Amino acid sequence: MSIAPATAPAVLEFKSASMSLVAVILRSTDLDELAASLEARLADTPDLFDNEPVMLDLSQLPSRADADGEDDGDFQSTLPLDEAEGTEVDFEALLALLRHHRMVPLAVRGGSMRQCAQARAAGLSVAPDAPARAEPRPAPPVLQEVIREVTVEVPVPTAPTPTMIIDRPLRSGQQVYAKNADLVVLAAVNNGAEVIADGSIHVYAPLRGRAIAGARGHSGARIFATTMEPELVSIAGIYRTTENPLPDDVLGKPAQIRLEGEKLILEPLKF
Repeated sequence: MSIAPATAPAVLEFKSASMSLVAVILRSTDLDELAASLEARLADTPDLFDNEPVMLDLSQLPSRADADGEDDGDFQSTLPLDEAEGTEVDFEALLALLRHHRMVPLAVRGGSMRQCAQARAAGLSVAPDAPARAEPRPAPPVLQEVIREVTVEVPVPTAPTPTMIIDRPLRSGQQVYAKNADLVVLAAVNNGAEVIADGSIHVYAPLRGRAIAGARGHSGARIFATTMEPELVSIAGIYRTTENPLPDDVLGKPAQIRLEGEKLILEPLKF
């Protein structure tokens, strides 16, 4: 009589997974221009990317013809013309630039076949482009047909936005960053201190330092303070400093700041 051996536990398993990536949308391949833009955008938030994965979006890069002003007659390719055209991208230098700013490039999307091949050679994966939204069409007639398999995507309920709470004063030189969260400060944010949040910022005390809400581009974020006296405020990259004084009905009073288009709106809070 023989006894079958017990099945050994698997030491490797594959499961489907998903992750959110910040898209870096390129509108130029000029490395000097890109470096200057990154320095300007991240000057006030140098710790915005803490080895975060990102994806390069090439869909808004100009074509070769747009970049050169005319078609390059010497360009030889076995690819179809509309797929082969695309400005040259120095991926090795571009990836080094992004890593310098603590980003981890993983993939590209939206590029030509030539650009995608160059991206693969640089060690990036190629993500599929977002599907175009189909125009509504009349419902087709009902077919008497057995459907053997149907795949249905069920939306996952959105988790509530987390909140970071700080209950001590922030002195000059101190910085607090609420990653993927709102930030609530129950004490003074003094001159030279900095509060940053991917969501909204609430300061139930004097706000005299710098407040940066919507740090990852969330334009619906807001800044609230019971005593609004900031050195700088920013929502989704739109800034205002003390060089442009706050209006009298907001300065030193309970107020909120929100973004409307590309303009910061400052409003007193009425209780």
